[in-house]
Amino acid sequence: MGHFCVRCGTELVTKVIEGREYEACPRDDFVLWRDPKVASAVVVEADGGVVLGRRAIEPGYGLWCLPGGFVNDDEHPADAALRECREEIGAGVEAISLIDVYHVPKRDASSMIGIAYRARLAEGAVMKPGAEMLEVRVFSLESLPELAFPSHRYVLDEFVRSRERAEAAEPRRAGAKARRAGPPSRAQARSRPERRR
Repeated sequence: MGHFCVRCGTELVTKVIEGREYEACPRDDFVLWRDPKVASAVVVEADGGVVLGRRAIEPGYGLWCLPGGFVNDDEHPADAALRECREEIGAGVEAISLIDVYHVPKRDASSMIGIAYRARLAEGAVMKPGAEMLEVRVFSLESLPELAFPSHRYVLDEFVRSRERAEAAEPRRAGAKARRAGPPSRAQARSRPERRR
């Protein structure tokens, strides 16, 4: 399918710009840049597992996915993540942390930049499927169903790794806090070298 210049309507041709091929107008300087779309994905923790929705739309009809979707041009990615949760799982969530920023390559469309967040259900929130979901359910990480998108498997793997890193760092943090809590002993104070300028 051909593309046309948004300025003059001329059909675009292939041009090499900075060593890469792009569609560009032969009459003016318009270039059809293949900028990536920005999307969010949210790992919502609930009842010892994670929330997934079974898709009511293509692509991936009937398969399971994380809540998430495209970021609108006028919203912050974290706000888009919260909005997508309200739309898809029918519940408010509280963002906890950023999991990762990742690239989703595409061959027949613009690639995507994914921004994955960790969240938990807001207090008193009750999940219900939105218009794009057939159902929503909590799954343990050990019994996940087939997922609609490989990028969501990546996000879940990163989520597990981030929890493992946080748990491994927790004893060190607790120890560091304990060591910082009190003043140095007299022996420690005497063993410190004098400061000289």
